[in-house]
Amino acid sequence: MRESRQQLLLDVRSPGEYAVGHIPHAMSLPLFDDAERAVVGTAYVQQGRAEAIELGLEIVGKKMADFVRYVKPLVRDNKIYIHCWRGGMRSGSMAWLYDLVGYEVTVLKGGYKAYRHHVLAALAQPLPLRIIGGRTGSGKTELLHVLAQRGEQIIDLEGLACHRGSAFGGIGQEAQPRTEHFENLIHLQLSALDTTEPIWIEDESKSVGRCVIPDALWRQMRVAPVYAIEAAMDQRIERLVRDYGTFPKEELETAIRAIERRLGNEAMKAALVALEEGKLDEVVRLTLRYYDRAYDKGLSGYTAGQLVRVPGSESGIGGLADTLMAYK
Repeated sequence: MRESRQQLLLDVRSPGEYAVGHIPHAMSLPLFDDAERAVVGTAYVQQGRAEAIELGLEIVGKKMADFVRYVKPLVRDNKIYIHCWRGGMRSGSMAWLYDLVGYEVTVLKGGYKAYRHHVLAALAQPLPLRIIGGRTGSGKTELLHVLAQRGEQIIDLEGLACHRGSAFGGIGQEAQPRTEHFENLIHLQLSALDTTEPIWIEDESKSVGRCVIPDALWRQMRVAPVYAIEAAMDQRIERLVRDYGTFPKEELETAIRAIERRLGNEAMKAALVALEEGKLDEVVRLTLRYYDRAYDKGLSGYTAGQLVRVPGSESGIGGLADTLMAYK
């Protein structure tokens, strides 16, 4: 499978299956679309295997030339790797076609199902995690990236989830992956790391937007050392205004209304008035009341020996990176 990352890997499952989750470097080339897959599956249940195969052949026969034309400009070194769900009939059929044309074809043993077993097992292995904590606006994500630039190992959960982890977290982001594919992306990032050396990861809730952190990884995050950045309020407000202030007011208003129950009706109304008047620093100050309470409550769940409070640095994020690297 490692070799196939440098080659053409075709996922011949349906588009719906691919959307739920796929091997990150795989290209979708479905043997059946979602509707066709449903029809063939129904035929298998109601009429039997032979009838389903005959129907499948009728559907696929019309596409065979297109399948060949599609891969021609993509193949490297005459090699094609193929998989379906379990390495069964769908991948076997496509392998037959491309072998007939003259390509060197490899069907991934066990298919995507085997890959998923591998992903979940890898995510369950013991990891030397180091958690970067801190109230909203402390610069945790920026700090994580500075550590990466300095050669430290990181897993960027928010980057992989396309979400910053709050009611405002989806603003300006691409569509989120499904949770299953989120797990695949975490595994891909993890597979490039040395699991005997520290791995920095940002403190998160169990869900990052709609993406749920895998249970095995989440349990390890809850017992790992936590380095809580204690940034000054004015620095946090300035950073959040910079990060979110350019987005459309309508999107910011929707996010503010989403936390009304936790923020309180009066505070929400005040935040909306400040937003309308362009007083973004006041909007941030009001919404931080909720986020600070929520974060402090979560921080109380860590043990005294687990938690390290890191004072904000006059040298900014670079100084904080130096401090964290010294803790190793």
